[in-house]
Amino acid sequence: MSADRTKPEFDAPEGPAPEELVIRDLIEGDGAEAKPGDTVTVHYAGVEYETGDEFDSSWGRGESIQFPLRGLIQGWQDGIPGMKEGGRRELVIPPHLAYGPAGAGHFLSGKTLIFIIDLIKVG
Repeated sequence: MSADRTKPEFDAPEGPAPEELVIRDLIEGDGAEAKPGDTVTVHYAGVEYETGDEFDSSWGRGESIQFPLRGLIQGWQDGIPGMKEGGRRELVIPPHLAYGPAGAGHFLSGKTLIFIIDLIKVG
């Protein structure tokens, strides 16, 4: 099961950061499908598009995390639905779907973010 998977490696992105959300399935899941507003249990890691610097990782904390999609950044709310348990998905999220433009008050404001997410459980 995906809970046992190891932390993913990030490929260096090529070209300019995308202006819209990019969704890419790395591993297709075969379990229950996430829907908008669901509560999900995931493992994830996030890096900055420009630098490749990791800013967060549930693998780094040694445990998965559960949360309702509606409480997350818009890129996750838009990028997780349709994913199935057991899947691994990469999301490339531009600032307007993440933490807003530069100067918006979050240390990731103005940055395009890349997440790799393992969906462990829906509900």
